Amino acid sequence: MKNQQWSMIDQFLDKADSILITSHIDPDGDALGSMLAMAYICEQWGKRVVCVNESSIPRRFSFLPGIDKIVRPHQVMETFHYVIAVDAADRSRVGENVERLFHPEALILNIDHHITNDRFGSVNLIDPHASSTAEIIYQWLAHSPNVRWDSRLSTFLYTGILTDTGGFRYANTSANVLRYAAELIEYGAPAHEIADQALETVTFKQTLCMQRALTTIETSANGQIAWLSLSQADLQQIQATDADIEGIVNIPRKIIGVDVGIFFRETSEHTVKVSFRSRQKVDVSKIAQAFGGGGHPRAAGCTIEGTLEDVKRQVLQRVEAELGCA
Repeated sequence: MKNQQWSMIDQFLDKADSILITSHIDPDGDALGSMLAMAYICEQWGKRVVCVNESSIPRRFSFLPGIDKIVRPHQVMETFHYVIAVDAADRSRVGENVERLFHPEALILNIDHHITNDRFGSVNLIDPHASSTAEIIYQWLAHSPNVRWDSRLSTFLYTGILTDTGGFRYANTSANVLRYAAELIEYGAPAHEIADQALETVTFKQTLCMQRALTTIETSANGQIAWLSLSQADLQQIQATDADIEGIVNIPRKIIGVDVGIFFRETSEHTVKVSFRSRQKVDVSKIAQAFGGGGHPRAAGCTIEGTLEDVKRQVLQRVEAELGCA
């Protein structure tokens, strides 16, 4: 990105005094790390900051310094003229209760790396080539003379980069990503501790969800698609939260010969949340967009109205068609 684009963030922050910082529902490491990094910098620069997320925080990210600063919408009793949205591909992704905290004339700084981002901000800093939103924030800060680097800030950004690259295993792991990660370690990010907490720690309920989902696994006739699912009854029986089902979508994609892995989660009697992962052939962001969702070429998602079996049929037909053209 050019210096002019970095200055867009500086100009936005110069005007702002009280700022709402938010991200997408069901926050992951990039969403949380980016939120906390922006809050930390804004507070360093004398701004009043309130961090809000529609969803609860996954327990494995409790190690992040100041994570308890991120509150739920019902805990905030004001609206904000200045909003920073990080890692949210569209405005609705922050959740309707968070949106109610936006003043009708709010200015929004939209920082994101999703190729499907619809540029809903007053100021948009979008880089689909970045591995993560944390990487974009790192690049901005690397060009800023007013940053005091320490282990806290580097921990936030390292967590975002680490998790969105799948521990530096995904195709978005560029040479620059590894350089940035090395620099963040030099600034004090405890790399092995972050990896242990963010990538190697699961809840017991998460293990039960994986166990149940694995009993449903199926593959297509040609072996290029694999999918699994959890019904609403499964989730209720386990008493699972959104955080407990994270990571399940990665299981089917790991099978040899599979290009597209899919996880179907029934959220109500007539609503199913669908998560996609792919290896090389299929751009799953296009499939997700066709169903009203979005994401990245190799990781995307959407929510579809219909029964679990109907949604499976629709989605599998679409994926098969994409593979037929690949």
